[in-house]
Amino acid sequence: MKNKKFLRSGLKSLVLGVLSLWAVQVYADDLNVCAGKNEMPFSNDKKEGFENDIAEIVAKSLNKKLNYVYWDDPRYAVGFFLDKKKCDVVLGVDSTDPRVLKTKPYYKTGYVFITRKDREIDISSWNDDLLKERNFRIGVMPDSPGKVMLLQINRFDDMFDYFAEKQKYQSTRNKYVRVDPQEVVNDVASKYIHAAMLWAPEAARYVKQSKEPLKVQLVKDDAKKSNGESVQMHYEIVMGVRKDDVKLQQALNKAIDEKRGDIESVLKREGIPLLPI
Repeated sequence: MKNKKFLRSGLKSLVLGVLSLWAVQVYADDLNVCAGKNEMPFSNDKKEGFENDIAEIVAKSLNKKLNYVYWDDPRYAVGFFLDKKKCDVVLGVDSTDPRVLKTKPYYKTGYVFITRKDREIDISSWNDDLLKERNFRIGVMPDSPGKVMLLQINRFDDMFDYFAEKQKYQSTRNKYVRVDPQEVVNDVASKYIHAAMLWAPEAARYVKQSKEPLKVQLVKDDAKKSNGESVQMHYEIVMGVRKDDVKLQQALNKAIDEKRGDIESVLKREGIPLLPI
């Protein structure tokens, strides 16, 4: 009787072991992507973002099943999700990000000034005098190069009420407060503000959708702080994996090379202005 009990226990352990190995193999054959649950136009849990489309292209190139692990707060995408192996890759990473092992860039773009065409506003650089006029209302995102530059030219206080409104009067201190880029684009269209400076990928879709014709001007990469330090306006974008996952990095690099045309088609369809890599 005791031998039968040991036999059943042994068989159970063997079956569980085989199932565990199978589960690990299935997981390894998948591409597990960390993505924002509500971060349009990049991604959402309905797979409506342009990064959802790019992830699909890459997964097919790798012949892997695409899975998503969604986060609500981008501050934890790397430390809490990627590093803890809840996912394997993050898209849309700045090429200077030290937290991840990076692929080769799959596109390069920058921040843009957005204005109504009929207002004939001509701005292309933070050195333009119009931006320094106190009655010129310009919207930027929290903790962005735009905020840095408004502080540099002593214009942040002039726009403080607008920023508080967009943040629903919530403090961003130790807290992620999402500002919808579509709202800011709509504020330009409605003449609530004269202009906005937004990251091109977050704004392009809403510029295209606007009923009022809008002008988009890529911001010149010549912004500087008062101490001479550069404030970057153009960025190369990569995919990020765990620092020890060289195998996946190399596979993704190959997929980027093979599918670069398809990826660029997605970006151009989105309306994102592309710069040479």
